[in-house]
Amino acid sequence: MDSNKHHKLSAAGVLVALGIIYGDIGTSPIYTFGFIVGKNPVSKELIFGGLSCVFWTLTIITSFKYVYLALRADNKGEGGIFALYALVRRYKVNWVIFPAIIGCCTLIADGFITPAMSVTSAVEGLKFLMPSITTNTIITIVIIILVLLFVFQQFGSSVVGKTFGPVMMIWFLFIGAIGAYHLQDNWGVFAAINPVYAIELLAKYPGGFWLLGAIFLCTTGAEAMYSDLGHCGKTNIRVGWVFVKVCLLLSYFGQGAWLLAEYEGKTIDGIVPFFAIIPAWMLIFGIVIATMATIIASQALISGTFTLVNEAIKLKFWPATRVRYPSTVKGQIYIPAINWILMFGCIVVVFYFKESVAMQSAYGLAITFDMLMTTSLLVFYFSTVKKSTIRSSVLALVFFTVEGAFLISNLSKFAHGGWFSFAIAFAFFLMMFILMRARILRDRHTEFVDLKHYVPMIEDLQADNSIPKEATNLVYMAVADSKRYIDSNIIYSIFKKRPKRADCYWFVHVDTVDSPYTSKYSVDTIIPKKCFFVRIKLGFKADHRVNLLFNKILHDLAEAAEIDVTSHYESLKKHSMPADFKFIMLHSLASVDSEISSFDNLIIQGYRFIKGHSLSTEEMYGLELANVEVERVPIMVGPAAKVRIKREREDLEREKELRYHGHVNEVN
Repeated sequence: MDSNKHHKLSAAGVLVALGIIYGDIGTSPIYTFGFIVGKNPVSKELIFGGLSCVFWTLTIITSFKYVYLALRADNKGEGGIFALYALVRRYKVNWVIFPAIIGCCTLIADGFITPAMSVTSAVEGLKFLMPSITTNTIITIVIIILVLLFVFQQFGSSVVGKTFGPVMMIWFLFIGAIGAYHLQDNWGVFAAINPVYAIELLAKYPGGFWLLGAIFLCTTGAEAMYSDLGHCGKTNIRVGWVFVKVCLLLSYFGQGAWLLAEYEGKTIDGIVPFFAIIPAWMLIFGIVIATMATIIASQALISGTFTLVNEAIKLKFWPATRVRYPSTVKGQIYIPAINWILMFGCIVVVFYFKESVAMQSAYGLAITFDMLMTTSLLVFYFSTVKKSTIRSSVLALVFFTVEGAFLISNLSKFAHGGWFSFAIAFAFFLMMFILMRARILRDRHTEFVDLKHYVPMIEDLQADNSIPKEATNLVYMAVADSKRYIDSNIIYSIFKKRPKRADCYWFVHVDTVDSPYTSKYSVDTIIPKKCFFVRIKLGFKADHRVNLLFNKILHDLAEAAEIDVTSHYESLKKHSMPADFKFIMLHSLASVDSEISSFDNLIIQGYRFIKGHSLSTEEMYGLELANVEVERVPIMVGPAAKVRIKREREDLEREKELRYHGHVNEVN
C-alpha cells in the first residue's frame, strides 16, 4: 500500500485522521471538567478559570507545539519520538538518546492507564441511566470490554478500522451539539477565553495551581497527533484539528455554562457534567457512542504502542520480540507479548483503582514526562537542523515553562496513584538502559580485522578437502558495515574454533537507517562466486525479515549470473536441486578473563537475563526455519584479569635432579 495514500488533503484523509489521531484527546471531555471541579463548590472563578486554562492549554500545547511545530519536524512523512530521534542522532550528540528512550517508556506506561480510564469513564455513564448499578457491575463490564479489545488485536483492525473515522465524526458532532445547546445557560462563558481568568485561577484560587494536574488531561492525546503522522499526513491532521478543537471547546464551554446555571455555590457531589448535560431521552445513545469512542481511542493507543515498540526493537532499544502482521494494511502489526502485558496491566488498573476518579490520580504524570522529552528533542532539532535560534529559544522558554508547571502539579499525584505509571515507566527505562549500555560495551570491545589479509586463507580453506565441508553456502551476520573490515569473531569461527569449509562465504550486515521505509541492499564481491559482503539498509519502520530479503538478493544475483544457486553436489545437481545454506549466528559473551567494574558486571548480568527471556536472534531475523547454528564467542569487555601463579621449588629441584641424572647417563 502506498504510504502516502492519505497524506494529501482529502475528505477521506481527514476522516481517517479523526479515527486514528483524535481518539484519546477526543474522549477527554468525558472526565476532564468533572476532575477540574472535583469537590470544590461551583463558582464563576473556578469555572471561568478552568475553561480559560483548557482553552489556552489546547491552544499552546496542542495547536502550537504539536499541530504547528512538531508536524514540521517530520522524518520523510513519519513522526513520533523515534522519528525525531532519527533526525537528530546524526549529529552525534550522546544525550539525545535519553529523551528518546524516556519518551518511549512513559508513552508505553500511559498505555496501561488510558484504555482502563477511558472505558471506565464511559461505562460509568450507566449510573445516570440505572442509579442502582453497583461498582462491581461496572468493573465487570469494563473488564469484558478490555479483554475483548485485546483478544481482537491478533486478528488485525483493518476491517473495523474503516468504521473508526465515521464513528468519531458522529462522536465529535454529538459532543459539539450537546455543548452548543447548553451555551444558552450562560453565554458569558465565552469571556473565559481571556487568559486573565486562567492566571487568576492559578495564582489566587485556593489550591488553584494544583488543578493543573486535572487541566492537563484535556491535552493528553496530543502526542498521538505527532506519533501517527505517517498514517494521515500533516495537512489532514491540521484540517481535522480545526473541526476537533471547535467540538471539544463547545463541549467544555457547554459543561461550564450548565454548571454555573445549575450548581453555582454548590458541589456536584460525584455528578459527571458530561453525562449530566445529555437529555434523558438521548442518554442511552450518549453512553453507547461514548463507549465506542473510548474503545476506538484505546485501539489507537494500543496500535501506537505496537508501532513504538517495533521501532524500538529495530533501533535495538528493546529486546527482540516476536512481531506479527495480521493484515496487509501498511503499518498494521501485532506484538503478542506487548498485547498481553498491556491487557494484564489494564485489568490490574481497573481492579486496583475501581473508579475513573481514582484512576485520574495515576493519569497524566507519565505523559507529562513524554511531552517534555519531545520538547527537548524539538528544541535541539530547530536549533541544530533548522538553524533557527530564535524559534528554538521561544520554543524552549514557552514549553519548558508550561510543561514544567504541569509536571510539578502532576507530581502531587505520585502518592495517590501516580507511582503506578511511574514504576512501569522506570522498569522499561531500566531495561532499555541496560540494553543500550551493553551494546556500547560490545561495540567498544568488538574488534575488526582487515579482510584482505584473510582472502588467501579463505581460498586455501576452500581448496582443502581434508577438512569436511560445513555447507555449500555459509552465511554470517556481521557487525562490520564495510567490505574492508570484518568482525574478528567471524574469523575466529571460520579458522580457529573449528575450521569451517564452504564453497561460498556470505557476510551479511543489516543497517537500520534514519529514513523510515528504506529497503535496499548492496553487494561487494570479495572472491568472485566464492565470497560476498552484503549490506542491507532498512528503515526503522520497514520489514526486517532478513531471511526473505536474503532470498530475494540471491534471486537477483542468480539472474545476473553472479552466483549459481543450484546444488554443487553431483547427485543433486542433475536434478536441479537448490544449493544448501547454513547460517552461523555468533552470540558474544563477556569473557570470564575480563577485569571489569561492578557497574559493568551488573549491566552484563542484566543483559544476559533480558536476552534469556527475549526472542533469539535467528527468530528475530526470520531464520528459525533455516539451517542455523548458534556459536558463543567470548569477547574481552575490559582489560585481561591479572593472575599470578608461581612454580613450586620442589618441582624445580626435581627437574634439575632429573636433568643431572640424564646428563650422567649420557656421559656413561
